[in-house]
Amino acid sequence: MIAFYTHSGVHTLRVEQELPVDRDRLWNFLSRPQNLSEITPGDMGFTVTMPFELREMYPGQIITYKVAPFKGIRVSWVTEITHVGEGSYFVDEQRFGPYRFWHHKHFIEETGGGVKMTDEVTYKLPLGFVGRMVNGLLVKKKLRQIFEYRLKVFEDHFGRS
Repeated sequence: MIAFYTHSGVHTLRVEQELPVDRDRLWNFLSRPQNLSEITPGDMGFTVTMPFELREMYPGQIITYKVAPFKGIRVSWVTEITHVGEGSYFVDEQRFGPYRFWHHKHFIEETGGGVKMTDEVTYKLPLGFVGRMVNGLLVKKKLRQIFEYRLKVFEDHFGRS
């Protein structure tokens, strides 16, 4: 399920997916920044630009990337892992990048047949009215494409519920 909400000029994307996998296996995949490129569409030219630490994420971890959200536009992006609940959730927040505000929560909950994974991205674009127009015309569609791709990657990797 993919849904968008707008509230007070801020947008929220909510994505839920059930997977027939145990929580530890999914957490092991999600908590390793080097797997980010695997869950990002190839046409975005996503590249992590920092050396990887050979351990799971932790609060305060900075991750730097280059990404081409739209053809001909390549941007640098810096996020910080601000919260980690081992095996249950983590939060990444943009420090520098294309958004005025970006707050991405990832939750994993056990279910009877595996886990439910929920992503909740709250974001705001710069440039006021122009940013709202760009969101409606481009950004919302691009985010939907990215998360549809991720849903498929997770199904391919872990199976379908």
